[in-house]
Amino acid sequence: MNDIQTPTLEVDEARAPLTGLDRCDSCGAQAYVRATMSSGTLLFCAHHAAKHREALEPVATVWHDETAKLHER
Repeated sequence: MNDIQTPTLEVDEARAPLTGLDRCDSCGAQAYVRATMSSGTLLFCAHHAAKHREALEPVATVWHDETAKLHER
């Protein structure tokens, strides 16, 4: 059996909408950012995404940011 996913599928999953069940890996708050790297995926609340963005964004293959949801009414 072949467990290798196609790059398109991986990118689609990396850009899938975050839900209220997705939690920040740093503090457990609701996640609004998913950083996907070749080594794995990290989820962050808006605060921790801002804190770690400068270090992680250059190595992330996808930086999926939904922090705009925080400003919706």
